[in-house]
Amino acid sequence: MKFFQKSWYKILAVLIVAYSLVYGMLINLPADVGILDETIRNLFYHVPMWFGMMLILMAAWVNSIMFLSKPSTKRDVYASELTNVGILMGFCGLFTGMFWAYNTWGTAWTNDPKLNGVAAGMAMYGGYWLLQKSVNDDEKRARLAAVYNVFVFPLFLALIVVMPKLAQSSIHPGSGESVNFKSYNSTNNMEMVFYPAVIGWCLLFVWIAELRTRFRLLEIQKEHEENNA
Repeated sequence: MKFFQKSWYKILAVLIVAYSLVYGMLINLPADVGILDETIRNLFYHVPMWFGMMLILMAAWVNSIMFLSKPSTKRDVYASELTNVGILMGFCGLFTGMFWAYNTWGTAWTNDPKLNGVAAGMAMYGGYWLLQKSVNDDEKRARLAAVYNVFVFPLFLALIVVMPKLAQSSIHPGSGESVNFKSYNSTNNMEMVFYPAVIGWCLLFVWIAELRTRFRLLEIQKEHEENNA
């Protein structure tokens, strides 16, 4: 019983991701999906990655605010590892998106507000990772990283959500005046895979973040014990 109480979301993550991977390939598509054809199945993998990324980066942002309010090693580690996992999810979303773009538009990258915003946003979070690696003093690094994180997350959302919505020339679905996937999903059967996929991928990467956080906290504890020995 205790095992189930601690691991229920991990079991659920594995089951839902397996469901989305298998059923996402087997489900019948709507009759007319335009030039997307079979590549529209990437909706079950590419988009959930971005949803999960924003959720995890928001959690990291909250922990950075809490650290600045009341500094603690635990909050610093949570913010750092959640951000690292969020960056990983961002790259997964980026690469699945490039694969989709290549098979739909004939090129992996194009001069589009959505794509350019993503590139700028990921570059900013790359700066966060470099900041973590370039400062040796733990206390100073934690403060600088927290301040950076507090400012970079709202800018990131503006780049990948707000600005593409305001654009008039974006070809990325859901941005500007481009087509929305709801117009393709006439039978609503794609929702049977899409929404569970969002939940499953989010839970899976939360699990990864938890493992990384626990491992890092154990490392810190071991370092303190060795220093005090």
